Amino acid sequence: MKTVTHFSSLLFITVVFATTTLTFAQTATQVSPTPAGNGSEAAPKQTLQLLTSKIAERLSRPELRRGQVGVKIVSMNSGKVLFQQNAEKYFMPASNMKNFTVAAAIERLTPDFRFVTSVYASSGPDSSGVVKGLRIFGRGDVSISDTFNEGDKFKGLDRLADAIVAAGVKRVDGDIIGDETYFTGDPVSGSWEWDDLQFYYGAEVSALPLNDNAQTVSVTPGPVGYPCTVKFIPFNPLVRVTNLCTTTAAGTPRTLAVGKKVDRNIVEITGNLPAGNPGFSGYVSFSRPAELFVVYLKQRLEAKGIVVTGQARAVNLKTQVPADMNTEIAKLESAPLSVVAARTMKPSQNMYTETLLWTLGEYRRARWTTPDGRQSTQDSATLGIAEVKAFLQSIGVPDDGIIQHDGSGLSRHNLVTPEAIVQLYSYMGKQSRFSQAWRDSLTIGGVDGTLTNRFRGTKAAENVRGKTGTIDQVSALSGYLTTASGEQLVFSIVVNGVNSNPIRVGLIDDIVVDLANYNGDLSEPPASGVP
Repeated sequence: MKTVTHFSSLLFITVVFATTTLTFAQTATQVSPTPAGNGSEAAPKQTLQLLTSKIAERLSRPELRRGQVGVKIVSMNSGKVLFQQNAEKYFMPASNMKNFTVAAAIERLTPDFRFVTSVYASSGPDSSGVVKGLRIFGRGDVSISDTFNEGDKFKGLDRLADAIVAAGVKRVDGDIIGDETYFTGDPVSGSWEWDDLQFYYGAEVSALPLNDNAQTVSVTPGPVGYPCTVKFIPFNPLVRVTNLCTTTAAGTPRTLAVGKKVDRNIVEITGNLPAGNPGFSGYVSFSRPAELFVVYLKQRLEAKGIVVTGQARAVNLKTQVPADMNTEIAKLESAPLSVVAARTMKPSQNMYTETLLWTLGEYRRARWTTPDGRQSTQDSATLGIAEVKAFLQSIGVPDDGIIQHDGSGLSRHNLVTPEAIVQLYSYMGKQSRFSQAWRDSLTIGGVDGTLTNRFRGTKAAENVRGKTGTIDQVSALSGYLTTASGEQLVFSIVVNGVNSNPIRVGLIDDIVVDLANYNGDLSEPPASGVP
């Protein structure tokens, strides 16, 4: 259906069915009075025409007039299109881009895939337990994190240290080297906005990630007239703090600002913080996390009684890797990808998604050569995007269905169509051999992840499963739900160019609740102008 044609039909629907729609809003979900001695009577059956005209009316709200809304709603049972508007148009997806990256990772790598961190030495430990240095070769295990270890920031590293101890190592005569050469490319996307890079959601990719490559910072008032108190939890020996924040008298304005230098582990605290103010506690990103990884690992090994005579250092160029340290003496495996996918999608974790994209890139590099038989020299992210595209082609998404610049959707250069999202969800929900792992990764309305506080008290609660998306002036939700009459639907709703987040989210949630409440037959023809 052409967008212009639908716009004309939308005006017709809004005018002709205005009275009917208002009546529907008042009565369609109303529970009839209980007849004496006869139990509860079912709500009156709704019609598809009333449902689609109600959606059309919501989309014609004046507060949306300067923005764009893309919608596609399809029956999972029959494949019938129930409603669409601008379904073939491009929209910035925000974190709805994660749908494509994570689905491709589940399909290509399988839900049982595990990240492996290897410990190499020039040889196994001698009879006294001595090795001549250790090389920690990372492959992007994001589960070495407090997020996967009940909030314990060192448990993941302790598991690796325990594996080294179990290998018989008692003394390291040399350095502990963090080798992050598995991935290639700029650790942050060149299309991200610079002011996102200082916070946890703009954390860089590393083959040796630690605690989501972000650091907890706490700023609280000190004595009046003195600098504010700044703490890193846990203490980070590699970060430098410029504390220009002053504690002022209670009741004075708070002008506290916390910022991190791009690509430098310098955190600058400025402004004033009144006495008695709760201050700030949050996460800032950490540059070159492999360096912190091996610094902390050295400390954990020493705490377990292993003597380390050398230093902890990181390398990110293959020319810097010691040529003789190629004997694997220990390794650590991550949680399976099925678990990682859920920890990625439900809270909408950007760094995990980018790591999955880069891992797809290395998967592609290992299986694909250039026409002259050589391995590709493209970076991990570029190859990852190519692998996502190949997966989408295999399930029938047109080449121009999405334009991808990163894995997570933080880039404002990404473009997708609601049509492509619905195609992906339809395939993953019905045809994929890993449908259950995919569904389990999605956030559930009113229950968890980014939908924890949405849809409570409605029929969409514990019903809708999907993925949200939010950046400035963009909101999206795509997923599955079951109507009150038992029909399974797949939908995508993307709003761009509307400056109010409550308006964007309110529109999406209203439509989703309309769908969840629908108790009629989906086999009847839709409203005029709606294919």
